[in-house]
Amino acid sequence: MSIPTSGRPQDEPTRRYETVPPAAPVPPPAPVPAAVPAAPRRETRLTVETGRFWAGAAATALVAALVGVVGVIVLEQILRIDLVFRDPFGVGSAMASYILGGILVAVAAGALLQLLVLTTPRPRAFFGWILALATVVATLLPLTWTAQAGSAIASGVVNLLIGVAVWSLLTGVLGWTVRRVAV
Repeated sequence: MSIPTSGRPQDEPTRRYETVPPAAPVPPPAPVPAAVPAAPRRETRLTVETGRFWAGAAATALVAALVGVVGVIVLEQILRIDLVFRDPFGVGSAMASYILGGILVAVAAGALLQLLVLTTPRPRAFFGWILALATVVATLLPLTWTAQAGSAIASGVVNLLIGVAVWSLLTGVLGWTVRRVAV
C-alpha cells in the first residue's frame, strides 16, 4: 500500500461537483427614449377668499367671546372662583373683559393668518406655532398677577380655552378659503 501524496486514500473516488446551470440570459437594456422637454413650471401662490375668510373670522370672534362668557359664568357665578384679569379696556368686569378680549384676539389672529398666507411659505405651520406660544403665555400670565393659585389657574384655563377655540376655528376657516392660483 502506498501513501497517497494528496492525503486521501487511493481507493476513494474523486468527488465531483455538479456544474451550476447558466443563469437565464439577461435581456438587452430597453432603449432610452429621447428626453422630452418638460413643460415650463408655472409659478403658483396662495390666496385667500377674503370675504368668506373674514366672515369665518367674525364667527370665530363670536365663539371666542362666548367661550369667555361661559368661563365667567361657570367659574365666577357657579363655582364662586374670582377670576384674575387685567382691565385694559376699562370695562370693570371680568365678563366684559373676556368678551372684548376674545373678540380682539380672534380678529388679530385672523389678520395674522391672512398676512402669513400672503407672505410665508408654510403659513399654517407658522400660525400654529405663533398661536400655540401666545396661548401658553396667556395661560401662564394670570399666575404672575396674584398669589391666589386657584383664581390664577381658573383664569388661565379660560384663556387656554379661548386660544384653542381661535386656533382650531381659524385653521378650519383657512382650509375652506385658501386657494392656490397660477401667477
